[in-house]
Amino acid sequence: MKTTSFLVACVLLSCFLGACHGGNLRKNFYRNSCPQAEAIVKTKIQQHVAARPELPAKLIRMHFHDCFVRGCDGSVLLDSTATSKAEKDSIPNLSLAGYDVIDDIKAAIEAKCSGIVSCADILALATRDAFSVRFNNVPLWEVLTGRRDGRVSIASEALANLPPPFFNFTQLKQSFESKKLTVHDLVVLSGAHTIGVGHCNLFSNRLFNFTGKGDQDPSLNPTYADFLKTKCQGPSDTTTTVELDPNGSTKFDNDYYNILVQNKGLFQSDAALLTTKTSRNIVNELRNQNKFYTEFGQSMRRMGAIEVLTGSAGEIRHKCSVVNSN
Repeated sequence: MKTTSFLVACVLLSCFLGACHGGNLRKNFYRNSCPQAEAIVKTKIQQHVAARPELPAKLIRMHFHDCFVRGCDGSVLLDSTATSKAEKDSIPNLSLAGYDVIDDIKAAIEAKCSGIVSCADILALATRDAFSVRFNNVPLWEVLTGRRDGRVSIASEALANLPPPFFNFTQLKQSFESKKLTVHDLVVLSGAHTIGVGHCNLFSNRLFNFTGKGDQDPSLNPTYADFLKTKCQGPSDTTTTVELDPNGSTKFDNDYYNILVQNKGLFQSDAALLTTKTSRNIVNELRNQNKFYTEFGQSMRRMGAIEVLTGSAGEIRHKCSVVNSN
């Protein structure tokens, strides 16, 4: 109960202090045009998360991958066509999951009010609500709505815009700055790695061939490295997954920062957060769980407002996987 009360206070306080970002987005955008929309998202997500506890991790990754390519416009949801390979078929997105959940929610909303609620907004709301299930359905952050859907999805743009797990700190900083996000946002949003799993091939170089000489990454906790070697078969193991947080992959808390200072961050991009004084200081600040929840909510609002389409831009897709026919 104490945690729930704190989360409510965080949402209200951060909005009062002007942290509710979003430009032309606003609260309760569909109040008149589709008043049941947000309730439908919440009900559907509760059902799906009950059956699939890994879903919050899946959806936040999809939301992040959407926003970092062409902004938060639902472009990651589009299928490839005969003439164009879409983002979802780009290498960084091949392991994304949860499309069926978004489609299910979209179908339910379309049945009530067709052509009103964007797929981009559904993805943003579904991500937030998937997390809130773990907190007695109290939202960790406010989702402002009014996004419209993009009509373009290009696989090569995913490769060009999504920061890979082997980026160093300078590369990560540049990637986030290109989306008008700060180093603080970088460290805070990396905290999402307290849930979910990582494929062995994305970090096995740290175990088996870090500098090309068959060596191990010296910045990785040796005991943890030995444990990872019992899970991953080698550098070419593309099927095995390991929990991002060795203490559990479904509980959303600030444990990510505690394992980070023990040099147990799974990816090179995790370990990179300890390589500068500024980022290390932020890591240590976020070891306070209440502070992490507050900061995570604020950074999620900023991420959810990246290059959004509003007004008459884009369209409202009737089906999330295809653009509307002219």
